[in-house]
Amino acid sequence: MKIKEKTDYEKHFLNLKGDLVDISTPIVMGVLNVTPDSFYDGGKYTQERAILQQAGVMLSQGASIIDIGGYSSRPGANDIIVEEEKKRVVESIKSVSKTFPEAYISVDTFRASVARESIEAGACIINDISGGALDEKMFDTVAEMSVPYVLMHMQGTPQTMTQHTSYDNLLLDILNYFQLKVARLRALGVADIIIDPGFGFAKTPDQSYEVLRHLASFQVLNLPIMAGLSRKSMIYRKLGITPQEALNGTTVLNTVALMNGATILRVHEVKEAIETIKLYKLTYH
Repeated sequence: MKIKEKTDYEKHFLNLKGDLVDISTPIVMGVLNVTPDSFYDGGKYTQERAILQQAGVMLSQGASIIDIGGYSSRPGANDIIVEEEKKRVVESIKSVSKTFPEAYISVDTFRASVARESIEAGACIINDISGGALDEKMFDTVAEMSVPYVLMHMQGTPQTMTQHTSYDNLLLDILNYFQLKVARLRALGVADIIIDPGFGFAKTPDQSYEVLRHLASFQVLNLPIMAGLSRKSMIYRKLGITPQEALNGTTVLNTVALMNGATILRVHEVKEAIETIKLYKLTYH
């Protein structure tokens, strides 16, 4: 496998709550789903005590960012009203921010109003699976709040994305998507943009592997790349196992992602991801 070469973006810093966080070495974003129906850990973190305990564990294990989401984006997940998402997310962010004031919190939402209230509650990153496509106010909100933005690639909605897996040219279509949206964000003054190719979102498992093989191609954008591979169907379906059994496969694909330019690993298990980064650094740096 061809190992990525050093590029300028690897010297990038993220402005998180006024701190310049160095991401020249890959970092970990810990997933904290405060939903009853997420594909892997749904229902585990719906009470404040469990949420705070898990946030504390992930931070102690080395997570740089805690990503809190209240809307399940698994294929076919139920749509929920904005008020329900806010109820789940905003209070969770307030609790985590109060208990762990040093923590950098990301809000996983595609709704501008949820993003705004979450930032006001203590979050400092907006992680949008829709790339602004599901709420026309999102890009303006990101610019107004002056926070880093995770721009993910997806077609359709979480309810319909499995029907939107047709592309003229998979890699070029995704790259064009990013170029157009990055230009719009830059025009609005958004400084920190992270791209996420959206493994499993409007992509078949085979398409997700094609994106992973060519992940280094997205370095042309000169932006940090986030890889969200943790326990995805592209792992467990190919291996004939369950999401609960997909930790080893997650570690393997996270390693491949690092070798191809990933800057942030978004994961359910922080300890294993941190170890993966440490061993990757020992091998290639």
